[in-house]
Amino acid sequence: MWLENQTLGTDFILSGLLSQSKYPTLFYSMIFFIFIVALIGNLILILLIQRDSHLHTPMYFFISQLSLMDVMYISVTVPKMLLDQVTGIHNISVSSCGIQMFLYLTLVGAEFFLLAAMSYDRYVAICHPLRYPILMNPRVCKFLAIICWFLGSIDGFILTPITMNFPFCKSREIQHFYCEVLALLKLSCSDTSLFETVMYLCCVLMLLIPVIVILSSYSLILLTVYRMNSATGRRKAFVTCSSHVTVVTLFFGTSMYNYMLPASYHTAENDMIVSVFYTILTPVLNPLIYSLRNKDVTAALKKVLWSELALANFQK
Repeated sequence: MWLENQTLGTDFILSGLLSQSKYPTLFYSMIFFIFIVALIGNLILILLIQRDSHLHTPMYFFISQLSLMDVMYISVTVPKMLLDQVTGIHNISVSSCGIQMFLYLTLVGAEFFLLAAMSYDRYVAICHPLRYPILMNPRVCKFLAIICWFLGSIDGFILTPITMNFPFCKSREIQHFYCEVLALLKLSCSDTSLFETVMYLCCVLMLLIPVIVILSSYSLILLTVYRMNSATGRRKAFVTCSSHVTVVTLFFGTSMYNYMLPASYHTAENDMIVSVFYTILTPVLNPLIYSLRNKDVTAALKKVLWSELALANFQK
């Protein structure tokens, strides 16, 4: 266990995202604003889906799971980074670093597979609409969600203990704003090349399997949409799927850069910038993409606002 590591008595130091910035106050304010918007947006989306019976469908069930992951995801890294900037203390204990790494890896892995499950859901809805209520019944949806969380946790359970058990006898400063695996391995004084190769293969599988499911699903969807006689049906299918494709492109694109490109393409600064996209920006974009472009969600939001307004007027 990493708690028994010989370096237990010495904290790590996170270099932070804002340490190299010429305008740290401005960027701090922006990140704090994005963090609050991400929390509020995802929590509102979860509450709307739970409250409105019209949104009790497989698609919105998966969207609520995505929002839950995003709330946890951004909360694992950003609050610590913001607090460090305010206090000027960038230390993180070995145990806290391990917990942060485990949660981060688990949530990233789970989101990979959840996006694949969402693409399968859209495939069944568009290509097999008559069988959709049977193929995507509540039991199947819950099973797929559990599988996504389970597969994500495997990534965390495998990579975290191995990473944290390496001896760290170099600098204690992690060139990142959270305990990222590759950034931490650079501090080890032992040979990590074998583990890095195994981790690379693991990450390829974690990315490749969902990508194959997503590409297969959308290839069949495009074929089905192309054969549709109804222009309205084609437009509705494209609008429904375009939101998901946008999220997939953002999340998988940046993740592939970080974990599939050779080390020669990486610098500490570039890795941190790319990490911002799927660690900070994606959680705030997801609720905007799935709500502003979705008439059902906007209708549910208006209904809730009107009901709350009517209740407030009645109490007066």
